[in-house]
Amino acid sequence: MKNYKPIIIVAGEPYSVFLEIFFKALKYKKYKSPLIIICSKKLILSQMKKFNFKKRIRLINSTNLKNYSLNNKSINLINVKLDNLNKKNLIKSNSYIKKCFEEAFNIINNGISNKLINGPISKKKFLNKKFLGMTEYISEKFNINNKGMLIYNKRLSVCPITTHLPLKFVAKNINQKMIIQKIELINDFYEKNLNIKPKIAILGLNPHCESVDKFNEDEKIIKPTIKLMKKIGFKVSGPYPADTIFLKNNRKNFNVIVGMYHDQVLTPLKTIHEYDAINITLGLPFTRISPDHGPNEKMIGKNLSNPLSLINSIKFLDKN
Repeated sequence: MKNYKPIIIVAGEPYSVFLEIFFKALKYKKYKSPLIIICSKKLILSQMKKFNFKKRIRLINSTNLKNYSLNNKSINLINVKLDNLNKKNLIKSNSYIKKCFEEAFNIINNGISNKLINGPISKKKFLNKKFLGMTEYISEKFNINNKGMLIYNKRLSVCPITTHLPLKFVAKNINQKMIIQKIELINDFYEKNLNIKPKIAILGLNPHCESVDKFNEDEKIIKPTIKLMKKIGFKVSGPYPADTIFLKNNRKNFNVIVGMYHDQVLTPLKTIHEYDAINITLGLPFTRISPDHGPNEKMIGKNLSNPLSLINSIKFLDKN
């Protein structure tokens, strides 16, 4: 019988909908890979009670995981202490989240797993302006400079060149090197994981790829980069206007659409796929996925949150 490496799940913000979604994902199907969730035992017990979810919890220790025979008959839990469960404390939970990630990173560094899922993290509270997003936070922990954010769906994926950068800084941060790096990362991911050479569309920065300014980024930076990448064998084309590329007859021609900034590509993709997409960090020495939803504090406790993105995240990693 094949041994599947465990999938490490950092539950993330304690004041979020993630555990509700996690319980729903466990009910969805039986997964081949053992799931290990890292969070507070107190918290998970209180949420199990709230959602009337019944499953045995098995406490495990991250320092000697090789000694465990893991399966999903129980919830495999690495307990990170969270003393107070009141709302005020949960919102101020940075040290708790940091400890959860440290547990996960130790497991990966020890070679026990190469699969990581993290629940939603409040960028404003946890990252505190030091990092643009969790992609950058996790990449720094593994000394990775060349990284990318792929919002993946098997029908159509997107990748922004800049991630959570304020719009007023985007134009100054677009350059040939960044575009080349993203194209190479996307191509490597698709060839390694899906055994295909992806068809990649590159969007322009300006409306209709035109500018009244003397310096037009589409003409001076993006177009020459695409020409260069086509010349060396990548299936890349563009620049395309962002207002028409996502029309049905246009998007069907591509595996990935690369935009110059976050909302240029994530807004239309979420409109098309809704929860049916996952956030994969490209360039890491392991596979890190984040379900494509946030803490969603307005939905906490309502039992209405959609688990599809987490289910898809687990299914993607549940292959070997």
